[in-house]
Amino acid sequence: MSSLLSNPRAEAVLDRLREQDERQSSSMKEHVGSRIRAHRSADSRYMDVDTEFYRDKLVALDQDKCDFAYLQCRSLQARRVVEVGTSFGVSTIYLAAAVRDNARGDDTEGVVVTAESEPSKAAAARANFAEAGLAEVIDLREGDALETLREVGGPVNFVLMDTWIPIVMPALRLLIAHLRPGAMVVCDNVGLFAQEYTEYTDFVRNPANGFRSILIPYKGGFEVSVRVS
Repeated sequence: MSSLLSNPRAEAVLDRLREQDERQSSSMKEHVGSRIRAHRSADSRYMDVDTEFYRDKLVALDQDKCDFAYLQCRSLQARRVVEVGTSFGVSTIYLAAAVRDNARGDDTEGVVVTAESEPSKAAAARANFAEAGLAEVIDLREGDALETLREVGGPVNFVLMDTWIPIVMPALRLLIAHLRPGAMVVCDNVGLFAQEYTEYTDFVRNPANGFRSILIPYKGGFEVSVRVS
């Protein structure tokens, strides 16, 4: 059991979900590898979304990336966090733990606003949040993220992009007006899908757009961008 969160209830849920993720890992690797090869040989811009295959898959953010997100949210004293792509809620639990920990000892309320388009995953995530004791700081919005995240309730400290590639750039454009100076945006698998993420990386790595950005060499690559203006 990880002790980073110092929250046995949440960590017990995370341990169970990680075990489920491990059981799915072989089929996931085989499926993703075959689709990457087919996609790139066809020279198309984005892989189509195989929703049926992923319907019961966690597609969980790696633990080192979750740890990074938790610590960054703590260091930012984040009170309002947005996540694009909930799945079963592994990374959401880390984000919510950080927000709740940041709010302890004062009267400031915190929230993680997260979006999930698959109803069965949203239902499973809500059950996981309740089991982890963090449901009260999570606002899970079911449906198309580009609709459900149009209003997020105030300035945003931290954004996690862990969703389908075609959604990432429109989601950033939707959220950018809500990012306070110093806010951080992190995006998963940018190194693995460098070609597919070109529009996104061209934007966040261009100082004229108000960000400073680097690719951290976690598995698959983790783009970390800070809003500086």
